[in-house]
Amino acid sequence: MATEARGPAYDVAVIGLGAMGSAALSHLAARGKRVVGIERFRLGHERGSSHGESRAIRLGYFEHPSYVPLVRRAYENWNALERRTGESVLVTTGIVEAGHPGGVLVEGSLAACRLHDIDHELLEPSEVRRRFPAILLPDGYRAMWQPQGGIVKADLASALYIQTARADGAEILTETKVLGIEPGAASIRIVCETRTIEAGAVVVCAGGWIADIVPELRPVLSLSRMALTWYRPKRPELFGLGALPVFAVENEDDIVYGFPDFVGTGFKCASHFSSGRIVHADDARQDAGPADEARTRSFLERFLPDGAGDLVAMKTCIYTMTPDEDFVIDRSPADPRIVIASPCSGHGFKFASVIGEVLADLALEGETGHDISRFRIGRFADPAGR
Repeated sequence: MATEARGPAYDVAVIGLGAMGSAALSHLAARGKRVVGIERFRLGHERGSSHGESRAIRLGYFEHPSYVPLVRRAYENWNALERRTGESVLVTTGIVEAGHPGGVLVEGSLAACRLHDIDHELLEPSEVRRRFPAILLPDGYRAMWQPQGGIVKADLASALYIQTARADGAEILTETKVLGIEPGAASIRIVCETRTIEAGAVVVCAGGWIADIVPELRPVLSLSRMALTWYRPKRPELFGLGALPVFAVENEDDIVYGFPDFVGTGFKCASHFSSGRIVHADDARQDAGPADEARTRSFLERFLPDGAGDLVAMKTCIYTMTPDEDFVIDRSPADPRIVIASPCSGHGFKFASVIGEVLADLALEGETGHDISRFRIGRFADPAGR
């Protein structure tokens, strides 16, 4: 008597459960699919790029105006997550972006706001000082205010996507290292140290470790060491919610951003630029030191002098960078059942809620209604994009 052939155990496997992977897992499980999430470390670990209390979110996007429709959808999806869980993921503070004449930060954000009709306001340094006394901009600097900007609660957001994925039936494996992916005729085999998993498709969201699993990305991606600092302001009343918005200031050689002290851990401030290269993600260390403090403290003494109080804490994280600083989101040229996701280069977290949706689309349908043409992997082999 013939036996009926069995399909793979899972419709989709998701490798890496940081911001992008947890969101993808949740979106897939919500569509009723048999899904498994595989995490190399424990959930919420601090070795990658998704941990921490806060990330900035903004609509006017200086990196490129084509990101704006994705940010708008990200807001919608974050709101949907809030409604489902009853938790507050977004904190609206507004955002001030400022810079010296000719800088890319304000000019890029302004172009995006005008193109997409985003609420914004140009401010003189004196007006910034009047509204937000903590921020002292030199004469001649330009500033722009976006009232819809604010904070995504990073750790909470990822945890809620894990929670909703589990509630919808997803299986989750932690402390499970993936050694490789082996496409077969009927399924994709995910080879782990302790077991092998079969799925109809796989989504790879492994952050700084993605090139270990998708080797074609190794020549494309580089890893940057990023340092974060928290200070106890000299005048705390100027650095809490309602007094200080999220901000980013471009001076002659740096872009520094910061957040109000919204959870009592101190005022957060960091450079957007690298403090060193990392050969492999396993080499990353929590090794922030005096040079990292000096970098942000010198900025604060010039632009937010009342924030340059005692140092409270320092941490490091990884930026996974592409040469053009745009994301990589695509199906693998080697096998379309493998979906590659590296929404990276230091500006990805805010998009996690929509990228999870995009990755679910690609894994299940092979396409998405969202415009991700900018993020195709083929652009590195063919700069003209053909």
